[in-house]
Amino acid sequence: PLCLSPPSLSLSLTPFLPHSTTMDEEYDVIVLGTGLTECILSGILSVNGKKVLHMDRNPYYGGESSSITPLEELYKRFGISDAPPQSMARGRDWNVDLIPKFLMANGQLVKMLLYTEVTRYLDFKVVEGSFVYKGGKIYKVPSTETEALGSNLMGMFEKRRFRKFLVFVASFDENDPKTFQGVDPVTTTMRMVYKTFDLGQDVIDFTGHALALYRTDEYLDQPCLETISRIKLYSESLARYGKSPYLYPLYGLGELPQGFARLSAIYGGTYMLNKPVDELVFENGRVVGVRSEGEVARCKQLICDPSYVSDRVKKVGQVIRVICIMSHTIKSIADVNSCQIIIPQNQVNRKSDIYICMISYAHNVAAQGKYIAIISTTVETNDPESEIQPALDLLEPVEQKFVCISDMYAPVDVGTESQVFISRTYDATTHFETTCDDIKDIYRRMMGVEFDFEEMKRRQNDIFGDDAPNEPSK
Repeated sequence: PLCLSPPSLSLSLTPFLPHSTTMDEEYDVIVLGTGLTECILSGILSVNGKKVLHMDRNPYYGGESSSITPLEELYKRFGISDAPPQSMARGRDWNVDLIPKFLMANGQLVKMLLYTEVTRYLDFKVVEGSFVYKGGKIYKVPSTETEALGSNLMGMFEKRRFRKFLVFVASFDENDPKTFQGVDPVTTTMRMVYKTFDLGQDVIDFTGHALALYRTDEYLDQPCLETISRIKLYSESLARYGKSPYLYPLYGLGELPQGFARLSAIYGGTYMLNKPVDELVFENGRVVGVRSEGEVARCKQLICDPSYVSDRVKKVGQVIRVICIMSHTIKSIADVNSCQIIIPQNQVNRKSDIYICMISYAHNVAAQGKYIAIISTTVETNDPESEIQPALDLLEPVEQKFVCISDMYAPVDVGTESQVFISRTYDATTHFETTCDDIKDIYRRMMGVEFDFEEMKRRQNDIFGDDAPNEPSK
């Protein structure tokens, strides 16, 4: 594991402060819901000196981004009346994520974890492989020059062209026109870049979807800078730990919101779990407080997830997620305890990709010898389960599956008039970059300035001294 320190399990059992005496106060910010987006924002705002009250109607942390334990609770949540079979061992051995995601090793969420020193509450492992689906088979994603030359995904001449493309991307610097090779980062589309390097459709598929991690092909006709930056992020993340660009926390993703909740509490944030929210209170169109159990906590700004304000969000699509419990690793990928597989949309005649995240007992999320694979994709038809069949075929046999089809919501306005700032529903991607984009966007709308990683680091140093933050070790 990437050892940092033992995770705190007490967090999931008790709220930080008792309910009494805290409701009738004035806060700078009230946060509703303890999903990852909300917990990161409350942590950052607390570090910034804001007085924060954080409430959740649920008795546990994490909201939609929680990890469910024991296993019996997962069965109950999905309406399965039978108890888990004996072969599943103890229910407490399981921590099953409702939303599957990995962390890019060099991505925004890891920076937030390191700069806020939330790493002190978490342990991580490197995910053991990143794979892509082509013509019914699974191949390792090549992302370095050496891997490109050894990959079975491409013929010999294609390999050379792809290698040249990777060398171009690695040396590309948007501030140094000498590295552009005739490509304008703002006006040249990615489609034109692929054409310049004479890359075939299969290579374009895995480059755009398994390296740049786009869900659809809309990026092809947009300026190439964003795609080049994404491929560089993948390569830099891979370079950090070797096996893949992804990290995963021991005991499940539910540890992440709890870590940031703890950060908020250290800086004076008040937490209330199991606290019903009766209504938001407005004066002249601006939020001024939250009513709960006959009391009103007053605030200047409010952050919440879409479930607290159904009249202020719009449906923007659906995601299907299927949690599969297995007694084996994915057959065509022997000897790995964790991996990601991307099925590019072109391979299965779809508009959006299908993702598979696999983790296992090695991550303290399943009983010994058991594996959890979670399939996710954006719903495109009236029969979502048939849409993920190509992924299910790769996993058979499956001991138990749990199917969830979720609506995705986005706020109908930016919140500057009402001062109600609403997070977006978690999408089908298997990484946190889009979630971090949403966090930075909400921060900018609330504070009127861009989110600044370095500023967050400086504020931490004021409190803890300027020791280097806990860097994960291999």
